[in-house]
Amino acid sequence: MLPELYMPKLTKIRNIRSENQANDIKTFELVFNNQEDLEEFNYIPGQFAELSILGKGECPIGIASSPTEPDSLKFTVKRMGTVTTAMHDSKEEDIVGIRGPFGNGWPIEDMKNKNIVIIGGGFAFSTLRSLTEYLIHESNRSEYGNITVIYGNRNPGELLYEPEIERWKKRDDLNIYLTIDQEAEGWSGMVGYVAPVVKEISPSPDDSIATVCGPPIMIKTTIDVLKELGFSSEQILNSLEMRMKCGVGKCGRCNIGNKYVCIDGPVFSLKELEDMPDEY
Repeated sequence: MLPELYMPKLTKIRNIRSENQANDIKTFELVFNNQEDLEEFNYIPGQFAELSILGKGECPIGIASSPTEPDSLKFTVKRMGTVTTAMHDSKEEDIVGIRGPFGNGWPIEDMKNKNIVIIGGGFAFSTLRSLTEYLIHESNRSEYGNITVIYGNRNPGELLYEPEIERWKKRDDLNIYLTIDQEAEGWSGMVGYVAPVVKEISPSPDDSIATVCGPPIMIKTTIDVLKELGFSSEQILNSLEMRMKCGVGKCGRCNIGNKYVCIDGPVFSLKELEDMPDEY
């Protein structure tokens, strides 16, 4: 194992944006202190990195920015523990360490010339934000077919990335469906859990790939609906990013059978998961 894999590169916080009404989810925009570190950080949508705060520790966070957004990285962080609380207590210009990128990411090359169905729930939408921004970028959009985004939250106050979503809504080459669990005053989108909404929209499996990321129960019920709609196990991709730990396959806390999620994943096809021990 190369020592530099364990050595964080230093970044500064350029911007902090609160994403929800509870103010416990924030997006941090980071810029590398050294240009060389920026040039070496080559990633694809779906990968993750280890973020560290001096004296507090580090934690794995999915990369929310797209490679098509140059000069900085974005990470959407929910306040949950020691490191994420320290992140939330940070301010602009504070130092954040970063290791990575890690994991395999969404198979953007294999997805070319396919219709893409992007399905997410809650703050797990971060790497799907990355994927969406990548697919619709002017240098990439022509290489993919129809793009459908289905994104669910408990209530309107939990909707992330509102500026991006408003921009996406204005496009005529992107179909976007937003849903919340229950009716709410002033809400004009769909109402219902993600899986029933997917069934209602009924995306076609023909020449399609579905990417799914969210809470485990959402992933399970959505997979059932996609299979009912005719998607094969090879056409359904899932991100198990919540199982990420050290990032380099040494701590052993992310393994499923003989697979390490931080090395072999976090993105797996349903076919791959079906061939693995029933642990998820």
